[in-house]
Amino acid sequence: MDILKQHKKIIVIAAVAALIVYFSAGRIMMFMGASMMGGPQGPAPVSVAAVIERSVQQWHEFSGRLVAVDTADIRPRVSGTIDAIHFKEGEWVEKDQPLFTIDPRPYQAALQAAQARSTLASEEFKRAKVLLENKAISQRDYDTKRNNDEVAKADLTRAQLDFDYTVVKAPVAGHVGRAEITVGNLVDAGANAPVLTTVISDRPIYADFTIDEQTFLTYLQAVGTDTAKLGEIPVYLGLSGGEEPSIKGQVQSFDNRVDPSSGTIRVRAVFANEDAKLIPGLFARIRLGNPVNAPVQLITDRAVGTDQDKKFVLVVGDDTKVSYREITLGAAVDGLRVVTSGLKAGEKIIVNGLQRARPGAEVTPEVVAMDAPETAPQAA
Repeated sequence: MDILKQHKKIIVIAAVAALIVYFSAGRIMMFMGASMMGGPQGPAPVSVAAVIERSVQQWHEFSGRLVAVDTADIRPRVSGTIDAIHFKEGEWVEKDQPLFTIDPRPYQAALQAAQARSTLASEEFKRAKVLLENKAISQRDYDTKRNNDEVAKADLTRAQLDFDYTVVKAPVAGHVGRAEITVGNLVDAGANAPVLTTVISDRPIYADFTIDEQTFLTYLQAVGTDTAKLGEIPVYLGLSGGEEPSIKGQVQSFDNRVDPSSGTIRVRAVFANEDAKLIPGLFARIRLGNPVNAPVQLITDRAVGTDQDKKFVLVVGDDTKVSYREITLGAAVDGLRVVTSGLKAGEKIIVNGLQRARPGAEVTPEVVAMDAPETAPQAA
């Protein structure tokens, strides 16, 4: 029992000694840390820059699709067998250029018969005129001959149209698609007529896209309702390959209403496309510029913080105290960001050291240029 008591005393003494060593080491580390940090901390060093006001042309980028100016589904207007195809798939065709020939023989025969009936009815009507003048025919018989002549002429016109429709022509100039119905196949006219091919007019070509309501109001204020001034709005197009939009075009129109569900309005721009590299259906990147330069406030993106769905900056006043300021951002211009609301020209905002500053706290500001590269601020 004595041995057991001695062991317990030894364990207690060792535990007390360990606690004394632990707390002593903690006090020493705290003393050393305070010495290394130079005692109590002063205002945090930060870099600040003045908000720039500059007259610039703002650009906005949107996504859209290329759309053909004219698209025509070619369908037969008379029934018959396809006799010939007069184009190569994908080639450019002019307006009224023949594309297909439907067997014309039945319609040629019908046209000849209609011509014969029209000639006979015309001669009988001429004779009826003479007989009526001599009162050798009744007015009723004369009216019948005149009606027969008019009906025969109408039948001749219809027969001529049917015969003409046996040559299927391009209604617009454009690139023709592939032949969906080949030679030797029978086609029907009417509501269920099949599509023989398509012709797409893509010189020029449209780019359709949507812009937000606020951007639309900016353009509306600049050009008003004068459609002639739409040409003053600069617009460039690029494809999805990653290259910058560089194909110059012209704004064709804004839609006549804003979509209330999305708050956007449709816009259409037109591009010459003389080299036919732009194909309908392709994804397009559209850069739309303001028609006139306007003074705006510019800041660097490094100064912008995010608070949930809000953007903010920290403003340093003349008393070196920090204040929180919610802002609204616009487009990027020359490496800086446009601020549409929340700041005034000349106000100083923190551009480096944002994480060390808190609203209401004092800082030690170091003034730098707004577009200066990021560097660690030096303590005063």
